[in-house]
Amino acid sequence: MTIAGQPDGTQTPARYIMIGGFLGAGKTTAVGRLAASLHARGLRVGLITNDQGGGLVDTSVLRSQGFATEEIPGGCFCCRFNSLVDAAAKLTTSSRPDVFIAEPVGSCTDLVATVTYPLRRIYGDRFTIAPLSVLLDPQRALRVFGLVEGRAFSDKVLYIYRKQLEEADLIVINKCETLAAPELARLREALAREFPQADVLTASARQGDGLDAWFDRLLAEDQIARMAMEVDYEIYADGEALLGWLNATLQVTGAAEFDANALLERLARDLQARLGAEAGEIAHLKMTFSPDGGLNDIAAVNLVRSDFVPELSLRLDQPCAAGQLILNLRAEAAPEALKAAVEAALAALPGEFPGVRLRLEHLEHFRPGKPQPTHRVLSPT
Repeated sequence: MTIAGQPDGTQTPARYIMIGGFLGAGKTTAVGRLAASLHARGLRVGLITNDQGGGLVDTSVLRSQGFATEEIPGGCFCCRFNSLVDAAAKLTTSSRPDVFIAEPVGSCTDLVATVTYPLRRIYGDRFTIAPLSVLLDPQRALRVFGLVEGRAFSDKVLYIYRKQLEEADLIVINKCETLAAPELARLREALAREFPQADVLTASARQGDGLDAWFDRLLAEDQIARMAMEVDYEIYADGEALLGWLNATLQVTGAAEFDANALLERLARDLQARLGAEAGEIAHLKMTFSPDGGLNDIAAVNLVRSDFVPELSLRLDQPCAAGQLILNLRAEAAPEALKAAVEAALAALPGEFPGVRLRLEHLEHFRPGKPQPTHRVLSPT
């Protein structure tokens, strides 16, 4: 594998930046912002996305922004380490990045021991490793740490959530604009108390607040060298197995032009209602619609908690006649319940949008298998 080099042919190590965090933390928005910032600084950027299945909304969104993006399906980076290196090689061949930005699965942890330390050990001449950032949704975090009341995940899922924060070098409270100053201060204090190894930052990937200071650290500082944390892989596996996973891709056509923004919002609200309280907590529902023949145009909707409001984060300016819809749904629920809810919501959609026809191209629903890391290195040297 060849990384971007000097004119004399010698290799210059590429920067490897990994941005983790639980499902719904806003990682993809942050990755897009970081990639745009690095591009503006004159750096070539390659992105690597990751999922337990295939057909990622994240990949669609990042490619629509014009970034070279490789997708690693079928397992976490820890279990697909060789695929991660291969994806970096593909990006190097096509665009010779100065910086790789990797977005791991939102239910994955132990990234230091299974990804960044092996990269340092095996490919230390090819990469420099930035501090590990872990993003969190502050509304979810307030509930997890008992600062407000509200629905949360079961204990084994929360084990993964807390382990993600335990290995972070930088904990980034994303979406900070959604909290009042007293709530934000209480959350910062709780995080600093429970995870003293990490610096706690605040940012808004959506609005741009606090990003420059964070991005500067990702470029200037290296990953902190310390022993990797202990992980009980039985609890970790049990926690992942409690999560239902569903990915679907559909072709949507209309007898006449239709409002794809309204279609996504309606589908999100219908799924939210059909899943209901008995189905367990929604971790993240995200959908994109890409019009046929569009030039990187895309609409996107997100729902990050069962009792939240679906948010249209990207909007199409005009109606369209046809396009591709990608749907990713993760929840603490049986995969069969997710499939039933999705199929019912899709069947009802033509009644809300007369003349619209749906053709299902791909649907998979499952529980993640037990993590089996390719490598597990407990120290950086």
